[in-house]
Amino acid sequence: MLTGLDQLNDGHLSQLRKRLRDTRVGVLTHAPAVDRRGRSALQVLDDLGAPASVLLTPEHGFHGFAQAEEAVREGEVQGGPRTVSLYDGTRQSLTPSAEVLSSLDVLVVDLVDVGSRYYTYAWTALLAARAAREANVHVVILDRPNPIAGDPALVEGAPQQPGFLSFVGLEPLAVRHGLTLAEIVVHFLARDGAPLGPSGAVSVVPTRGWERHRTADAWGRPFVPPSPNMPTAQTALVYPGGCLVEGTNLSEGRGTTSPFQIVGAPFLDGPALARELLAVGVPGALVRPVTFRPTFEKHAGVACHGVMLHVTDPASFRPVATYLALVALARAQAPEAFAFRAEPYEMEAEIPAFDLLTGSAAARSALLEGAGPADVAALVAPVDPACRELVREAEARAVDARA
Repeated sequence: MLTGLDQLNDGHLSQLRKRLRDTRVGVLTHAPAVDRRGRSALQVLDDLGAPASVLLTPEHGFHGFAQAEEAVREGEVQGGPRTVSLYDGTRQSLTPSAEVLSSLDVLVVDLVDVGSRYYTYAWTALLAARAAREANVHVVILDRPNPIAGDPALVEGAPQQPGFLSFVGLEPLAVRHGLTLAEIVVHFLARDGAPLGPSGAVSVVPTRGWERHRTADAWGRPFVPPSPNMPTAQTALVYPGGCLVEGTNLSEGRGTTSPFQIVGAPFLDGPALARELLAVGVPGALVRPVTFRPTFEKHAGVACHGVMLHVTDPASFRPVATYLALVALARAQAPEAFAFRAEPYEMEAEIPAFDLLTGSAAARSALLEGAGPADVAALVAPVDPACRELVREAEARAVDARA
């Protein structure tokens, strides 16, 4: 399997290489975006004779060590090009400025995504691509495969309702969407009316040799963690469900070595929660009770009791339905101690985090009324067949945009 970055030296991309060498190039990337030899996008562009004059960085920063929602300041890459953070803690920073874009002719995008609507890199890329189009800067996306598969049959989690868009979902999209980063960006740019391809607003160097039904375990290359709490491919598989826990006072395992696979709280009974979750049914996963002590974030330094999920069959595992059931059972077990997050989330202070993540207020309201696991999951997990058709449509549009 070859990523877009892997293919920059291929003969069929000679026109793109010439274009990059002859123009002012900027790059939106981070250190986890490496080729099969371990070289970063910055290194590959340097080797091509097309060094970037501006480096744009997403949430978590270029090196990927900043924690979630931690503001990243400029100037973190020593000895590199001018660095501009697209996540410095303000809404304005999420979009590259006209001043920055005025110094560029082409913006190369190479970011490692994990296949879930909440993960912000695709939205950073979309905002940058829209701003670049306005500035008459061509965007080249070096695509990468979806690590949790691009199989339309696995799409899960209804798109957001009107009024619930945010930086964890700038456009309506299924939670587990089955798309690559380039497919997301091209789909919404095409919807905006942007022309596609080398002479248009955006072009794509696609992956080669990726089978859409396969996960990262089949790539024949290491899974490079794209952020501090995304250490393994297993983490990515559970993340479409596990991230929902961020909207509650349960620990999602931040501050442990198994974030999102582990969920718990000091007030829960782990063995009982495991039994109850197994009784509901968790296809494709092993569930076991655990006790853990986070080193930071929620319940730092306090023993928490809960469960750990190990995905055994990615094709049958349904992360959104599974974690909604887990949240419902946890609340039922300790209704007086359980709470939804009330603090601002991803620069949004008016709408509860759980609503932003689930895409409406329906699931939170149902949980507060005592709804059971199946009823809560039915409000969020199922998707309209159109969400699955979108995968094929976006794939075709990305083909039309090939560099």
